[in-house]
Amino acid sequence: MKVDLSTKRLRLHEFTPEMESHIHEYAIDAEVVRFQPWGPNTPADTKAFLAAAIAYQTEQPRKTYELAVSTLDGRHIGGARIGIQSVTNGSADLGYTLRRDAWGQGYGTELARALLEFGFRELGLHRIWATTDTENIASQRVLEKCGMRREGLLRENLLVRGAWRSSLLYSVLAHEHRQSAAR
Repeated sequence: MKVDLSTKRLRLHEFTPEMESHIHEYAIDAEVVRFQPWGPNTPADTKAFLAAAIAYQTEQPRKTYELAVSTLDGRHIGGARIGIQSVTNGSADLGYTLRRDAWGQGYGTELARALLEFGFRELGLHRIWATTDTENIASQRVLEKCGMRREGLLRENLLVRGAWRSSLLYSVLAHEHRQSAAR
């Protein structure tokens, strides 16, 4: 299934080979990847990411949706993903990365809401979760605005650029999402 989601200001769509330079622009920015377990990317890292993102498009059954995030006028501003972790349990995780010049404009909340809607409506999921670095206050706010609840703290769960980092775990259930969307 090819994915092309639209929101009021954004389009979440499949990556294409032509997007490599756009991805690399934000993937090399140390501030953008500060809380990510990857990056800053080398050109080879970006090429490998893009090849994997394109390969996921042909998975049968598809479990990983790596999507480009663009403004409606076509400006590439980042990437987002939803990955099914358990078909049996109907659970998936989500994540996103935005260019620095796209921060603070509500794009993170808008794209996360679109991923949640896609996950619950189109993929029939029961639970969607996300983790964020304990110091990433902006991402915590995005997840909370989307109706996700903080479930707990994962202590020193990631070794990132030589230092142990802790993560906060957030989630939302399908029935909670439906209730909040109805309001």
